Amino acid sequence: MKCPFCGHLEDKVVDSRESKEGEVIRRRRECLNCAKRFTSYERIDQIPHLIIKKDGRRERFDREKIMAGLLKACEKRPVAVKELENIVDRVESMVHESPDHEVPSVAVGEYLMDRLKEFDKVAFVRFASVYRDFKDVDQFMATLKGLLETSTDS
Repeated sequence: MKCPFCGHLEDKVVDSRESKEGEVIRRRRECLNCAKRFTSYERIDQIPHLIIKKDGRRERFDREKIMAGLLKACEKRPVAVKELENIVDRVESMVHESPDHEVPSVAVGEYLMDRLKEFDKVAFVRFASVYRDFKDVDQFMATLKGLLETSTDS
């Protein structure tokens, strides 16, 4: 660490203390050249995980927002909250493991729809109708038709 007084690059740590919250370590240092003391603070560099929206905006990943959307889609459906929590856990892992710390909302939405389609077709249709923002009945019917075709193939 560079001494703020003389610019020398070598020092020794004379005292280290963790903050009450455990998020910062305060270190008292002594310059090995001029013997003056100074304080440094060490904290984890947290890069926010972002979702890239369809219009290009970036928004912080919000676990609660995803859970709220799934709960709304599964309202009055026989879907256990634990199942939804597992899905949200997997989405959160996907976002946190992204090397760029950014994931397109399209990837998240498609992943959620695929999971919903696996265990509750009605919840899938509800979620898709909001997520895909159908402009007319034809788009909605095309999604339903595709769902029916995959159901008869199984």
